[in-house]
Amino acid sequence: MLLHVVHVTCYQYTPWVENANHVVCLTPTSKPGQTLLRHSLHITPTPAQQREVVDGYGNSRSFFSLQTSHDVLRVVADSVVSTASTLQGSDAAERSATATRLGVPWERVRDQFRYRAGAAYSQAWEFLFASPYVPRDDAFMQFARPSFTPGRPLPEAAHDLMARIHSTMAYKSNSTEVNTPALVALKQGKGVCQDFAHIMVACCRAMGLPARYVSGYMLTQPAPGQPRLIGCDASHAWASVYCPAFVGSDGAATGQWLDFDPTNNRAPGEDYVTLATGRDFLDVSPLRGVIRGGSRHVLDVAVTVRPIASLESVDSID
Repeated sequence: MLLHVVHVTCYQYTPWVENANHVVCLTPTSKPGQTLLRHSLHITPTPAQQREVVDGYGNSRSFFSLQTSHDVLRVVADSVVSTASTLQGSDAAERSATATRLGVPWERVRDQFRYRAGAAYSQAWEFLFASPYVPRDDAFMQFARPSFTPGRPLPEAAHDLMARIHSTMAYKSNSTEVNTPALVALKQGKGVCQDFAHIMVACCRAMGLPARYVSGYMLTQPAPGQPRLIGCDASHAWASVYCPAFVGSDGAATGQWLDFDPTNNRAPGEDYVTLATGRDFLDVSPLRGVIRGGSRHVLDVAVTVRPIASLESVDSID
């Protein structure tokens, strides 16, 4: 599937901002099942300096500096990605096949990632620990335990956890802020996709399993007979759990990251676009920075995700 994603962020400041430095994380990644075909970033006013870097998690970031006074900042990220279904699957038969293929009991994965001298290094280690928006707390372990029964394959246990979060939590727009900790969302029993993802990540980590936060987009379908509206979509978030396919004689775990979307109770497929991965939202926030001036602001964000037939069929969306 070819997907065209346009993400427009607009800040209006009062009074004017004198100068500013920002970092943008709006470049879709290339990974198994997803290839970035085209990407451009348009910033108004024109930055005095701009550079691209890849962070420690493999995410593309753009740093830019604004040295002129401005009362409006507009950032437009325009991307085309090719997506394909992964082997993880979203229906019961495919999930069962995945659980068999990656059928390592969850306890074995937990034990593999317990600290011991001379343990083989895995990049998944970093996603075991508490992070700013995902603290360690017994409440997450208590919530997770019914899903992690003895000997249960990790993919099956993670899928059950996803389903329980979906059925337990109520999706309520504006019920939390971007900096709401996962524990607060869990206790109040409501939140948005960011909170659902944080809770699943926290529950897995509480059980000793590496889990990370994923930011991106999901293709939504308009109501029957209705046109696809420009700017009506939104950013999305889900969780990813590391599942070793096997544990070698040297103790090294070989496997893959499996994605779970507790907001929609499904495994992400070709209708999802991954932007970035990190410990939690703070690692992958779309736009943040430091400004001088502009004590008040109004933020407007518009996202459009639409399927296209080819690169040549992409029209400019303003």
